[in-house]
Amino acid sequence: MLITPLYAALFGLMFVGLSVRVLLLRQKLGMAIGYGNHAVLARASRVHSNFAEYVPISLILIYFLENQGLASTWIHSSCLALLLGRISHAYGVSQVNEKLIYRLIGMALTLMVIISISLRLLINYLFKI
Repeated sequence: MLITPLYAALFGLMFVGLSVRVLLLRQKLGMAIGYGNHAVLARASRVHSNFAEYVPISLILIYFLENQGLASTWIHSSCLALLLGRISHAYGVSQVNEKLIYRLIGMALTLMVIISISLRLLINYLFKI
């Protein structure tokens, strides 16, 4: 059984949660478009957008590697690192008085997953592993 769909489902639910958070903030603050001077709304929107920018490509890359038969421990490790990274990033960026460490950890984990999986895909392709 494939592993990536399990994590894709978790990320899908997380995406909906982030979406609802932005929608509720927009409703509460009366801001259909833009952010006004509402730092909380701006941050919630950026968390949502950043998630939408990084998670799809990450999951696609992981799925490709899983289809090539990479060990399940690698797939689980990559997906868990991505999940922890996205949670850390979302928490950090959501704070108006942000502690930068959460954003840094989140982006480091996310980029580490993208880079490592991309390199493994390239190696597999070049050496037909």
